[in-house]
Amino acid sequence: MEDKNQSRLTEYGFLIFFLVLKLILSFLWVNPVYELQRDEFLHLDQAKHLAAGFTSVPPLTSLFSWIINAFGNGVFMVKLVPALMGAATIWYCWKIVDFLKGNLLAKCLVAVACLCSSLLRLNTLYQPNSFDVLAWTAIFYYLLKYFDKNEAKYLYAFAVFVALGFLNKYNILFLIIGLLPAIVISPNRKVFANKHLYLAILLALLIISPNVIWQVNNHFPVLTHMKLLRATQLVHVNRVDFFIGQFLFFISSIFILLAGIGSLVFYKDFRKHNWVIITYLITLIVFSYFKAKDYYAIGLYPVLLAFGAAYLGRVLSKKYVLTGLLFVFNIGSFIYLLPLLMPVYSPGQIIAHHKRFERVGALRWEDGKNHELPQDYADMQGWKELAALVDSAYGKVKDKSTLLVRADNYGQAGAINYYSKYKNINAVSYNADYLYWFKIDKPIKGLIMVTEWNDEDPQRKREQPYFGKITKIGEIKTPYARERGAGVFLLEEAKPEVTGIIKSEIEEEKNYH
Repeated sequence: MEDKNQSRLTEYGFLIFFLVLKLILSFLWVNPVYELQRDEFLHLDQAKHLAAGFTSVPPLTSLFSWIINAFGNGVFMVKLVPALMGAATIWYCWKIVDFLKGNLLAKCLVAVACLCSSLLRLNTLYQPNSFDVLAWTAIFYYLLKYFDKNEAKYLYAFAVFVALGFLNKYNILFLIIGLLPAIVISPNRKVFANKHLYLAILLALLIISPNVIWQVNNHFPVLTHMKLLRATQLVHVNRVDFFIGQFLFFISSIFILLAGIGSLVFYKDFRKHNWVIITYLITLIVFSYFKAKDYYAIGLYPVLLAFGAAYLGRVLSKKYVLTGLLFVFNIGSFIYLLPLLMPVYSPGQIIAHHKRFERVGALRWEDGKNHELPQDYADMQGWKELAALVDSAYGKVKDKSTLLVRADNYGQAGAINYYSKYKNINAVSYNADYLYWFKIDKPIKGLIMVTEWNDEDPQRKREQPYFGKITKIGEIKTPYARERGAGVFLLEEAKPEVTGIIKSEIEEEKNYH
């Protein structure tokens, strides 16, 4: 009994070590030259406009943003939240290995596999993706537990994570599409005769109902968002690249991943869980059919890594040389690839190693073209400079109650709100959720306008008839910033019709969306 307790304490010690390491690496391997990423600003601003739904993402992220805001809204908290979600994902993988009766070696393998993969990069960005992967992993865990124990509590836990996953990112519907046929064709289909399944479904529907009602009342903005996404981004997705990306995400952990896939197909002890691999295959096919981005499917992999680790933990027991080689490959190859996976290089270093980044497709953006930096990295620069320019214009205006700060896109608006020294600056845009956050209580007498980087009207000829004075404050000059060239203008002495024109433009944009 004492030996068993000691073994448990040792396992807990290792688990805590990996969870803490996860948090540390999420901060350590991010070059301080980078600022927050464009999407993070939008998500943070949603905390100021809590609602049952948003045009860009479901509402759960706004609740996390509210918590971040309550703790000071600093960069540390912004980065800590996704890092904690990544740590929770490792914890669930650890529990899956434990469920499969994996030994300590297996648990360490899955922890290292998660750490030395693209999941580490994913968990450095405050986006819905981190909770998405966590929810998918928890769903697999609770289904495994239910099919083994037949205890209703696991069905309800499954339903809660499905609902939370839905409120985080509608992407989880693809997992459900994959799960249903996989369970139907397995012996586990008897779950459909269990009343608790339908009670659990009712619970999930109750949790998501505010957002569903919001979608109905607002004519399903998610469909418009998906249509725009398909037209501007998914149209550039190559299905071959989608499948290649699946393995590149876990290239350092490839042996553990392949062991997971193979063991679910061939290993006798795991065959009763083959609904997992069937779910994986169906979901991938559905994603591919809709030309989804490769990282949409990343939530499928933690459970596969857990199975692979559990299998290898048995096979490699007391085979110290092979075990050592596996760890060396996993950790060593990840460190070698680290500059390609994590933002450890400065922009100058990336330019110096341009060919290396280009070979792995890291420089290809959503427009399908190669650029100087990875898109995320270009989206993490120039924001402080922009906010400083806007602050300079803002400080020149005496009556700020009649001033509107309008940016060209959501990244600009959010960055201004986050980095500005004027905490009530309330920058908005006709883009994304900011379209619905305009507050025009008084006639507009001044306008701070932020233009796009490739502005076609640098002399502001369009606005000249409506303002008595137009001054260019400056433009973003940060090298390699995606917004480099975006200009900041101060437009003063507005004519009376300006307020009406802006209000009509807002309504026109709303009707379009």
